[in-house]
Amino acid sequence: MSFVERHGLWSAEQKEAATRLRRVVEEQKLEVIRLSFPDQHGILRGKTLVASEALRCLESGCTITTTMFAKDTSHKTVFPVFTAGGGFGIPEMQGAADVLMIPDPTTFRVLPWSPETGWVLCDVHFADGRPVSFATRNLYKKVLGELGERGYDFVAGLEVEFHIFNVENSRMNPEDAGQPGNPPDVSLLSHGYNYLTEQRYDQMEPVLEIIRRDVIALGLPLRSVEIEYGPSQCEFTFAPTVGLTPADSMVLFRSAVKQIAHRHGYHATFMCRPKIPNVVSSGWHLHQSIVSRATGVNAFMPSDDTQLLSPFGQGYLAGLLVHARAATVFTTPTINGYKRYRSYSLAPDRAIWGRDNRGAMLRVLGGAGDRATRIENRVGEPAANPYLYMSSQILSGLDGVDRNLDPGPSADTPYETHADLLPKSLREATFALKEDPFFRERMGATMVDYYTHIKNAEIDRFQAEVSDWEQREYFEMF
Repeated sequence: MSFVERHGLWSAEQKEAATRLRRVVEEQKLEVIRLSFPDQHGILRGKTLVASEALRCLESGCTITTTMFAKDTSHKTVFPVFTAGGGFGIPEMQGAADVLMIPDPTTFRVLPWSPETGWVLCDVHFADGRPVSFATRNLYKKVLGELGERGYDFVAGLEVEFHIFNVENSRMNPEDAGQPGNPPDVSLLSHGYNYLTEQRYDQMEPVLEIIRRDVIALGLPLRSVEIEYGPSQCEFTFAPTVGLTPADSMVLFRSAVKQIAHRHGYHATFMCRPKIPNVVSSGWHLHQSIVSRATGVNAFMPSDDTQLLSPFGQGYLAGLLVHARAATVFTTPTINGYKRYRSYSLAPDRAIWGRDNRGAMLRVLGGAGDRATRIENRVGEPAANPYLYMSSQILSGLDGVDRNLDPGPSADTPYETHADLLPKSLREATFALKEDPFFRERMGATMVDYYTHIKNAEIDRFQAEVSDWEQREYFEMF
């Protein structure tokens, strides 16, 4: 028996998808297949195998070192992997041991920008078949499974803002290498502050069309391509999809955009606020709802014309508010992302909800008879790991439902309403996570301790650096 058979890892749908995958590889004469898994940061890592070897590994898996789970955003290993338990307290991860990437055939695609190349997402398992607990796609699947046991599915639509720049100097000299290395020198594709203007769109259209065609060819549910407010800033929006699909779409989209842009001499970044004069912060707005598996009815849709949300939806909304501070480490996982939380800026700064109000953290849309009734969370940054972001939403929302929490009235003046302020820094966000026992209980202490360890390693490196501000402020005066 294969590894997949022995441990019952594939559903009937995945088995059918594997058959289609093999047929496509043969019919299109694919030469290589990229096997990738989303790491703790939502970045794809993996191996490229020749097609025949990839097909052989489809059900037996492909090995990858456990140190992939030990890295912070500089790609530095921040756990003592050669000590007992590898710094994780898990014997199977000691000594940079191997784990197995198991392809999910339902995610298979042919790359539009790389000839004769296939691409498939993987889940990561130990040799005994157990899912690796630090693999965030595994965590999200578990959360979705718990939701499914209640008879519901998670539906999410994505609005993703990001920047695209011309590359003037790729900084590929040996002295520019390192961890993480020196970024390229870039210039603008367009000036800013012309939100949704046709002129600015046409200015950026050449690269946007390249990306649009390949994103659609990749099979992602693209809805619109838009010019955002800032210089060289744009937004892509995606139709609502169910379960794993929106999270998978996000990691595939980010990786695709960066690869496509690079091949054509551009640099795309999902960093929230690049250090470039006059740029505007980018956000990732997550539209979410819960639907009944049995009937397909939106559980947020009220039957009462006087209400925006059903009692279920109101409880879910309240749960998002109650756990908002602790969840920010998942929705905004970078030091840079907290520079976006500014009053009167179309970005949230406190845990409140509003009726179709873009200044609120949670924007409620819909009502009785509206099957698209949903909650838009505007707190996220585009660099967030989608599996953690969406897991935190489902867990928080269901806690509000289970406890019959009340979200209170709509905040019509969001930047003047008294409410819990969102963390002002990643350090404050990690403290908020530790102070709220909820995620420790629902995600597991091991996962929370692991993730905060990585975040604290990034914070410690940041605090050890001498900033431009410090140099200007103190170098001459003292």
